[in-house]
Amino acid sequence: MTTITLQVPDSLGEHEHDTVRFIAAKLFESGKLSLGQAAAMAGLSKRTFSELLTDYGVSLLNYPASEMLSDAEKI
Repeated sequence: MTTITLQVPDSLGEHEHDTVRFIAAKLFESGKLSLGQAAAMAGLSKRTFSELLTDYGVSLLNYPASEMLSDAEKI
């Protein structure tokens, strides 16, 4: 795993874990990380990470509605 140093405002300093979890959630949402990779980045189990996704406005079901409709039509 690569380490990146990120400078954030002092006001976020005490919320370091929240910042990392937010970034992991958004990388999961964008499809850049799998659930397992994002959970590992956040230092959490998959279950715990999946439960906090809603805190960041991210759905666990990362599947576009248009693709669901298309798949349903094929059935």
